[in-house]
Amino acid sequence: MNKQKGKRVRHIPQRTCVGCRQINDKRELVRVVRTPEGVQIDRTGKLAGRGAYLHALRSCWIKGLKGALANALKTQLSSQDQALLESFLAELPEESELEETS
Repeated sequence: MNKQKGKRVRHIPQRTCVGCRQINDKRELVRVVRTPEGVQIDRTGKLAGRGAYLHALRSCWIKGLKGALANALKTQLSSQDQALLESFLAELPEESELEETS
């Protein structure tokens, strides 16, 4: 058998945003992880624990915080977790601001 040698296509992991349910490259999404200490925003993508992914858009975070994120993490969000996530949400740009810079 003669196998063709060529450039190997690199696999790019895909994940689904729990807010809008769109599938994107893992690197384009923000990972939220459930750890024994509580929910954390995982900027490295390497923390141990159950994770869920969201776009860095307010609309996705608002939808996610209504229940989809807690469901994906299989946990109830404590008031401390909710406050952490809402403070991150407040730092995110509006979608209209992103369109203006593009």
